[in-house]
Amino acid sequence: MTNLRLVLLPQYSRAATHAHRLLRRLPPLSGAPIRLFPADGLRDGSRALHAASFLRERSIGFNCPANEFPRVFVHELFHFVWLRLGNPRRSSYEALLRQERNARARGELGWSAEWRKIKLADHDAHSRSRLWREYCCESFCDTAAWLYSGIQKHAEFTLARRYRQRRQAWFAGHVARIHAGEPLLL
Repeated sequence: MTNLRLVLLPQYSRAATHAHRLLRRLPPLSGAPIRLFPADGLRDGSRALHAASFLRERSIGFNCPANEFPRVFVHELFHFVWLRLGNPRRSSYEALLRQERNARARGELGWSAEWRKIKLADHDAHSRSRLWREYCCESFCDTAAWLYSGIQKHAEFTLARRYRQRRQAWFAGHVARIHAGEPLLL
């Protein structure tokens, strides 16, 4: 059972209803409250963003259409999971992505991971460059959104089925197993 409290602004918005419904689809979560708020005009330099997580402030700003909210909400929430996942599990996920890279797997489960993957050079994975680490984080969050948002098909789900199945198995063994007796900490 999820023990996570969301502070939603405005409290009775459509996003609040969707967020509470989505929490039931997720593994049990626990942690200090996370504040969700509308953030019209959210940008990262020249790019418009659907959302942004502010980990230290424990908040998420949203600027996405309603049909994108489930996928974007889960993605942003899993940035908090990635932060608390621990180095051994993050390293294990990185190893999975290195295997995909060595197999020349194309596609991803969201644009935030895809554009970083496209920019990767051969040395990035080996040297664990900043771009590689950002790609790993975004890939983790996009994979969680694919798994838990309830959205079956999306134009950004371009990763081949065999790699999706491997990621799903990794989540079952490394994320789902974390909460076998305790909620996942955020």
